Amino acid sequence: MGLFASTADRLTALFAKAPVIEFDEADRFILFSDCHRGDASWKDDYESNRHLHLHALSYYLAEGYTYIELGDGDELFEVPDFTLIRYAHSNVFKVMRDFYQDGRFHFLYGNHDIERRNPAVVARQLFGYQNYYEEQTEPLFPNIQVHEGLILRYRPTGQQIFLFHGHQGDFLNDQLWWFARFVVRHVWARLQFIGWRDPTLPPNPMQKINKVEERIIAWAQANRQMVICGHTHRSWFSRPGQPPYFNTGSCVHPRCITGIEIAEGKLRLVKWELESRLQSGGSSGLLYIQRTPLSIGAVPLTAYLAT
Repeated sequence: MGLFASTADRLTALFAKAPVIEFDEADRFILFSDCHRGDASWKDDYESNRHLHLHALSYYLAEGYTYIELGDGDELFEVPDFTLIRYAHSNVFKVMRDFYQDGRFHFLYGNHDIERRNPAVVARQLFGYQNYYEEQTEPLFPNIQVHEGLILRYRPTGQQIFLFHGHQGDFLNDQLWWFARFVVRHVWARLQFIGWRDPTLPPNPMQKINKVEERIIAWAQANRQMVICGHTHRSWFSRPGQPPYFNTGSCVHPRCITGIEIAEGKLRLVKWELESRLQSGGSSGLLYIQRTPLSIGAVPLTAYLAT
């Protein structure tokens, strides 16, 4: 693939080689993207939502879901030493390891963790970790394969859902990812220190779609192919009859995390957020984590057959 490969060319080539996972109504999946797990320092955008994500993962683990992370899970642009990330969020990685040990975990890479397209990097970072308390090496995700794309094939209808991060064909974040990493690591990190907010967080969910989204939507429509990705940090759930483009959103939104569930042959966009409840007979209250379906609720995959 050339230096100036288009989004359409990148997605067509990726779709042709993506591994396929068969599923039916009995299977359940939860898709999150763009966690950007950091080192728990002032520059870690994930830290404030860590407990939301941890709680959600614990729920999905108990409910029998398979967890698929659609890239940019770890913030390797800002934190080159993954051991710092794993240590900072060890409780999250413990639950992720439980998914993996149960055969219910799939890892995709995005632009911020693009170095994991190299199997040697995957082996070094993810197969195991050093337990300094026990002075021994512990397994993390032994022999895991990190993919760029996956296809979920729905057995009852043969429908295919193409999963990828969403940076494909975005020149700066795809072909020039090494330059983007330099900017994030040496320029953006300093701006964060003085209080700048992450510019990739959309201020308005109804804002006009950007060029990256336009190109992915055009490919999905041209190929009559349902796609689910992340990258833009903006959740999107298409209605039946619209181009079959879906976006999980991110885990670094200021108020919540969002993801897409696939269960009982249906798709659902959900958010997890912290809410408060006033206790009766007084001014005190409780804080609790709540899961809320968004958009139009659960939609059967069969509703998109004619898309």
